Amino acid sequence: MTELTQNLATVEAAIIAACQRAGRRREEIELMAVSKTYSAPVLAEAAKLGLKLFGENRVQEWQSKAAEFAALKNCATRTHLIGHLQSNKAARAVEIFDGIDAIDSMKLAERVNETAGKLGKKIPILIEVKLSTEETKAGLDPESSDASALLDRLESLKNLIPQGLMTIAPFGVPDAETRACFRALREWRDRWAKSHPQLGWDVLSMGMSGDFAIAIEEGATRIRIGTAIFGKRSAAVGASLDAAEDAK
Repeated sequence: MTELTQNLATVEAAIIAACQRAGRRREEIELMAVSKTYSAPVLAEAAKLGLKLFGENRVQEWQSKAAEFAALKNCATRTHLIGHLQSNKAARAVEIFDGIDAIDSMKLAERVNETAGKLGKKIPILIEVKLSTEETKAGLDPESSDASALLDRLESLKNLIPQGLMTIAPFGVPDAETRACFRALREWRDRWAKSHPQLGWDVLSMGMSGDFAIAIEEGATRIRIGTAIFGKRSAAVGASLDAAEDAK
């Protein structure tokens, strides 16, 4: 048994246990493998083990390994952009990703919609909501006029397929605070689903390697797992990729 196989089995067992505690079915939870910094051969191995949905944080990084991954894998997969997207990179992101899970402004939504239209593409999106006070976190303030304006505008952006919300809980806080964050996202989803029923609200993307069990208990339908599946990332690789992306 490879390390990847063992890690995936451990994650699956933890997902099942969390579902049992929450009285939910395993089929309700979609597992996204967060594959940033990992090579195309590693991703291909993961795909052969049954992983179908991958999340990448950087446009440039995915562009550099997408072709190799496509050549190595032997099954259908989808890859979504989950990292912050600058509007000047939206066109390329729409070309190479199957979904954009980090829409956090009207400007970005309109840019993605425009590009998708030119490509004859309908692209799934999630709205990223900021529920943490950490300055490094991206996302819309759900209390803001910007959030209300985006929700009102989305129905007219016909090349976008709104599917729900995503958030990132604050790091290094007590479980109770993490749980409150995830519960808040679910409550905002429920509120907005009533006020904007024409939009899609099926996806609640929340929970990562350190807190996905809590997320499942609080209603997550998609969890984003990286290191618990693939192992520890190289800090040097991550830093070099960040620098390269910022330079573009």
